[in-house]
Amino acid sequence: MIGLKGALAAVLTVSAVALPAEARVTRLVIEETQSPAFGGKSFGSTGQYTVLSGHFDGELDPADPANAIITDIALAPRNRRGMVEYSATFTLAEPTDMSKASGVMLYQVPNRGHGINFGGDAAGDVSLMSGWQGDIPPKPGLETIQVPVARNPDGSSVTGPALAVFVNMPAGARSLPLSGGVGMPTPRPEPASLDTAKATLMRRSAPDAEPAPVPSGDWAFADCTASPFPGTPDPHSLCLKDGFDPAFRYELSYTAKDPLVLGIGFAATRDINAFFRHAEKDDAGTLNPVAGRIAKAIGIGFSQSGNFIRSFIHLGFNRDEAGRMVWDGAEPVIAGRQLVLNMRFAAASGAAGPFEPGSEGTLWWSDYPDPARGRRPAGLLDRCYATKTCPKIFEIFGASEFWGLRMSPNLVGTDAKADIPLPPEVRRYYVLGVSHGGGEGGFSLAADMKALSVTGVCSLAANPLPELDTVRALTADLVDWVAKGTEPPASRYPTLAKHELVAADAAAMGFPTIPGEPSPDGKLNPFVDQDFGSGFNAADMSGAPSLEPPKLHGILPSLVPKVDKDGNEAVDGVRPVLLQEPLGTYLGWNVAAGGFYKGRGCGFTGGWIPFVRTKARRLEAKDPRPSIEERYKTHEAYVALVKTAADKAVADRFLLPADAARIVGEAEAGDIAKTR
Repeated sequence: MIGLKGALAAVLTVSAVALPAEARVTRLVIEETQSPAFGGKSFGSTGQYTVLSGHFDGELDPADPANAIITDIALAPRNRRGMVEYSATFTLAEPTDMSKASGVMLYQVPNRGHGINFGGDAAGDVSLMSGWQGDIPPKPGLETIQVPVARNPDGSSVTGPALAVFVNMPAGARSLPLSGGVGMPTPRPEPASLDTAKATLMRRSAPDAEPAPVPSGDWAFADCTASPFPGTPDPHSLCLKDGFDPAFRYELSYTAKDPLVLGIGFAATRDINAFFRHAEKDDAGTLNPVAGRIAKAIGIGFSQSGNFIRSFIHLGFNRDEAGRMVWDGAEPVIAGRQLVLNMRFAAASGAAGPFEPGSEGTLWWSDYPDPARGRRPAGLLDRCYATKTCPKIFEIFGASEFWGLRMSPNLVGTDAKADIPLPPEVRRYYVLGVSHGGGEGGFSLAADMKALSVTGVCSLAANPLPELDTVRALTADLVDWVAKGTEPPASRYPTLAKHELVAADAAAMGFPTIPGEPSPDGKLNPFVDQDFGSGFNAADMSGAPSLEPPKLHGILPSLVPKVDKDGNEAVDGVRPVLLQEPLGTYLGWNVAAGGFYKGRGCGFTGGWIPFVRTKARRLEAKDPRPSIEERYKTHEAYVALVKTAADKAVADRFLLPADAARIVGEAEAGDIAKTR
């Protein structure tokens, strides 16, 4: 990435002196310094990096309109100045020789407390990450935040409906933790009462089956691991008298108490970015280690963290307390929903599972009326337009976002009748055929498909098609757009206007019949119209739901890309090199191998069906897809095709030269079309 250099030095110095420390970070504490960091690695001409880590304290004025949108902030305890306090961790990576800093700060939004792609780079960019998810217990190595509990004015507990779903538990398990989410399950809110008569436990024998109640006397808020039912009372555990049966899904509806004011995570992210970008020092006089060095800032997030970026912008947090833009650029990657953070009893670690909110909010960048749900026209950029603080945006996603994460309405709305146009601030790049986050790449036909299985959870081999190569190149393009004004590549994605988006079934997609292999029918995660009741602002994903589980109004249409005769996607988008010279059929969907959802879609994990190696084996298997032997006559010819594709991707700015050289080297080392 090429950042800002000498020409901006004078501007940066003046900026640091002229602007007061408006962001409400009151204290910065550096607890650890690593220099050199990253094992002493040197990054091009920038050299080595230093990493600073610690925590920061902040306070928010609940009466400030920029903060008032935070759910329950009016019920949070206040200090003597009438402010709401929080404390969060941070990690900052800076060039050891700051004279070589680029002037660009990349804020890497942590995913469930973990940093992704955090480190140094040859361009000299500063990298920052910090805690924002308040329901993650503090732990070394995680970015976390401590936020207050909301209380009624008389000091009593705030209560409201909550839901916990249990699936695929060990057979016969008698106790399960009251937690939820994927990646890092987080504690669900504590019940207001341990009386099971005041809660409801239901179970279903199939995803579309009617639920049946479990008698209140047959379960308890208790731990039965060390003692028989009813066990030891425990608000964080659920015990079932005769044990849980993995053939069922269990749904617990109960009244919860003491919600965390989790939406503060948005404000804390706003303020730490503003502090490092503009402040000279904190209230105690601790100096900002990068004061005067940051001219441009970009927020980058993957999956959950990408959803964070979408909601951060939509809720108006890209404007700091001094009215300045927080991020000049934003890159939500593999993110199709809004983040479930700014609502009472939020569950930020969810991922489009049954009854989980996230797609109820505004999903599109331009104003769209949402006719299927009867909303007023709205777009994700409405608030930043009003304050002139909209960043330049790259939206990057792939096939599994259509299949597992309900991406369709972002492109064609809730009625799926027409393309929603993109505003000038947004570029959209669809990476064809990739799984959620992409695969490991490589140029080999695995003799044993189990070598690429998804730990036995999914039936098909894991999709190896890489995505991060494309993301790296596009991130460099975004930095150039933000820092230098270099126009980025044009958006590349499928549209209805080009007849590239269709219903999610084999007939509509043109998916081939491959003997012994599954079809895409029934593998789509449906887009459900859910109603969480009064008190919940669906468009903003804010407020206090009154219905848990939500009332279901039906299934809304979702579309997916069309495919070619091999079953590979054949639409507009960024086509990875490996897909240009394919070794099989790369899928955005997979099949659950067992458990409650057996035979249905396997989360947001993509699959792979390799081509057979020889024509004779293909004919024997009655596979309609040409074999490797028929496609690529010699290994050398195949490598030449890969090199041509890689060179073009570099020219189109969808691949960095270093990644292109690595990919060609991998193809040369592979075994495609070699004589055996």
